Amino acid sequence: MFDTILEFLKDIFAFDEGSPLLFTQFYFWAFFTIVFAVFAAIGRDKLLLRNTFLFFVSVFFYYKTSGIFTLILLFATLYNFFSGKIIYNCKSEGWKKYHLILGLIVNLATLCYFKYAYFLIDMTNSLLGTSFRVFDAFAFLGNKMAGSNIFDTENIFLPVGISFFTFQSISYIMDIYRKRIEPVTNILDFGFYLTFFPQLVAGPIVRASTFIPQLYKPFFLGRRQFGIAVFWILNGFAKKIILSDYIAVNFVDRVFENPTMYSGPENLFALFAYSLQVYADFSGYTDIAIGVAMLMGFYLPQNFNSPYKAPNAGNFWKRWHISLSKWLQDYLYIPLGGNREATFGTYAVIFSIAAIGVILSGSIWIAVILCSLTAYFTIRAYLSPDNKKEITSNLNRLNTMLLGGIWHGASWNFMIWGGLNGLGMLVYNFWKKRNIYKKTLAVMIVTLVFGILVFLYDLPLFRMGFVWLGTIFVGTFIRMVYNLCGGKWKFKALDYTWAVFQTFVFITFTRLFFRSGSNLDPAEANQVAWDTAKNMVNQIGGKWDLSLIPSMAEAYKNIIILFVLGMIIHWLPERFKRRYRLWFALQPIGVMIITTCIIVFVVYQFMTADLQKFIYFQF
Repeated sequence: MFDTILEFLKDIFAFDEGSPLLFTQFYFWAFFTIVFAVFAAIGRDKLLLRNTFLFFVSVFFYYKTSGIFTLILLFATLYNFFSGKIIYNCKSEGWKKYHLILGLIVNLATLCYFKYAYFLIDMTNSLLGTSFRVFDAFAFLGNKMAGSNIFDTENIFLPVGISFFTFQSISYIMDIYRKRIEPVTNILDFGFYLTFFPQLVAGPIVRASTFIPQLYKPFFLGRRQFGIAVFWILNGFAKKIILSDYIAVNFVDRVFENPTMYSGPENLFALFAYSLQVYADFSGYTDIAIGVAMLMGFYLPQNFNSPYKAPNAGNFWKRWHISLSKWLQDYLYIPLGGNREATFGTYAVIFSIAAIGVILSGSIWIAVILCSLTAYFTIRAYLSPDNKKEITSNLNRLNTMLLGGIWHGASWNFMIWGGLNGLGMLVYNFWKKRNIYKKTLAVMIVTLVFGILVFLYDLPLFRMGFVWLGTIFVGTFIRMVYNLCGGKWKFKALDYTWAVFQTFVFITFTRLFFRSGSNLDPAEANQVAWDTAKNMVNQIGGKWDLSLIPSMAEAYKNIIILFVLGMIIHWLPERFKRRYRLWFALQPIGVMIITTCIIVFVVYQFMTADLQKFIYFQF
């Protein structure tokens, strides 16, 4: 009996890499039930006790997710707590800046060691002809302390959520330096802010200025808030298990693992299905995190706002991963000069990324393209002082998106993905200022160029470009003819729908490079990701056998139905979504319990046998 109890306790408190505390697992909800019961018993007014309890609970949650890497989280907590105090108490501006820079170096060095070690070693070996290999210094120290080789020193593993709590740490010390906030006086309160378990491992990135004031407010959960919290949790469950995991396991993952085994239409549909999958996965996590936090009286920021309703690439990034976009804007885009000026940092980032691109790809053309763009914008800014502000803004946007790509992973594919999103913003800024006649002429010329390239070389990538640009040209040409015929009605709804469709296609195409670079061993990520992307482009841009489409539709009918339903729900008007969210929240408790049980039962019918971690855990 005693041995059974010990074994049970061991299962509860020991780290098991195969059974992390995921929102979609029963164990998490058993854990949360106990946490919420103790939380409720603490009472409304014992704020320090409540925050201390939730801090230790959050550390335990991270330990069950990441094991020994919990020490990194505790180090970040201790260091940034005292760093914030030192910055605040410094009398001279020089010492404040010194400690801020030191804090940034410590935080970024920790992040870079775990996230970019393979990348930095590869760059060093490429430049110097050396044969260095990665070495896990933390594992080495652990082995020395343990007196045996229990940790692997030959591989460096990425701690779950390290980017998110590092970014929160940086924003905390920077906001203290900028005098936006005062430092937290109690390390337990600060630890709770940095480690709050619902958003700890995949965001949203929570600003100290919005969350820390909540630490000192008594618990309150109204009837409507309770209903909304339950709705968000169920909404996130449905997104993750039905729209993400089911589509991934039964279709998307199979195609990306071996694109050449599938036809062009299957590859194309897998690409669009992945756009829905990654949104459902990440926003599903956020929905659950928001709901769980709300049940405890805490409010996390909105992280998604129907991103596939965006009419252009810039608007997309105001709707997708909003907390990261705002973080990049405040702590990267604006310090680089924002829309005011091109700084030394602007050019340093451009040339550094150009050099990195050459090393990763082995092609000088990457540097040529980036440097040519930089030269073009610089010359235009010099010759057109009136447009300098806009041109500078475009350069800094491109930098921000390139660095955002590298944040997701130090591989060639993530750089392409970030660069394409940056170029999408630049093209839109150019496009929106032109009248319909110039737009039609520009699209016609580019379409003809791709048509000539198809005629001369007949490469899959050129075929894809020709078809897409030809589609844009047809829509633009029809609009031009309508204007020439004296049409007065502006077709605002149709214009918006057309813009949303084109933006969705563009974003989906960039996802090809994003997905190809994900879930890979850093040591082989570049080559495998590039081969996957190249094979998919060859399949999509190759010759299609249209007679196979009916059989394909029959084979994947469940996936197609889920994809269509998912996109319809996504594109529903926000006003309608608020109505049914509020309708659910105001149902009698008995009805809500029955509805919840039915929804959970239906959702779990789609549960896959294998554990599906959230996609953004790796970032």
